[in-house]
Amino acid sequence: MVIEYSGNVIRSVLTDKREKYYDGKGMGCYMFRIDDYEVVDATVHGNAARFINHSCEPNCYSRVITVDSQKHIVIFASRRIYCGEELTYDYKFPIEDASNKLPCNCSAKKCRKFLN
Repeated sequence: MVIEYSGNVIRSVLTDKREKYYDGKGMGCYMFRIDDYEVVDATVHGNAARFINHSCEPNCYSRVITVDSQKHIVIFASRRIYCGEELTYDYKFPIEDASNKLPCNCSAKKCRKFLN
């Protein structure tokens, strides 16, 4: 285990509204989906996990685990991580059509060229 992705747990239906609010304030938006109903919004009340970048060849992976009937997002190392090495995981965004593709800049040898 490397770190838990923490923040405010909100209902999925609120994510678009919050994202528009943050965009209007010129803020970055840091959200991680737990399941179809809940999302962790780490934008204001999150920890350093929100700054972990995507990679098509990551050194970490994420899992939703349940502890005392509460769901938590935890980032685990998939291999040994060396001092000074950037932490990364695959964001696994849903596949989108060509007009909504987000370019990937991970520079991995096997980069998929898009996050979605």
